[in-house]
Amino acid sequence: MRPTKEPDAMPDIRHDIRPDIRIDKEGIWYYRGMEMFRKDIVHMLYQHVKQDPDGRYLIEKGEDRVYLDVEDTPYVVKSVLFRITDSQEKDVINLLMPDDRMDELDPATLRIGADNALYGVVVGFGVEARFARSSYYQLAKYIEFEAGRNEFYICLNGCRYYIRKKEDV
Repeated sequence: MRPTKEPDAMPDIRHDIRPDIRIDKEGIWYYRGMEMFRKDIVHMLYQHVKQDPDGRYLIEKGEDRVYLDVEDTPYVVKSVLFRITDSQEKDVINLLMPDDRMDELDPATLRIGADNALYGVVVGFGVEARFARSSYYQLAKYIEFEAGRNEFYICLNGCRYYIRKKEDV
């Protein structure tokens, strides 16, 4: 007598349905394969992006929840602006986010990921953002190299913030 095969478990529907909204690694939003070009709609959607306990991104507004297909991170830094002062105020690195809000970078969180992409945590958002190529180059002007440690860093307010590598995270 041959052993009977157990029936396959029912798939988790939430994981099998491909979300209608996708954000590519450059931060471009798509709805059912078509680029979402209306900035006002994309900016409104950014106001409701959340992350669930499993790390998946979704848009949550009231009782409505829509999961997103995010290639890397939904937040891609558009531009970098250093605010260097001569006064008692601390110098900061401000970031222009994809929804045109400005926020501060936590320089201690800078890291290099796959394909040498640069990431850092945005203070007000509390999330990690990826630097677009143009914003990476803006920040690169301030990156220095310490040969003795063989590491790159940014100096801000008299502190050196070393840029971690993906494998060190």
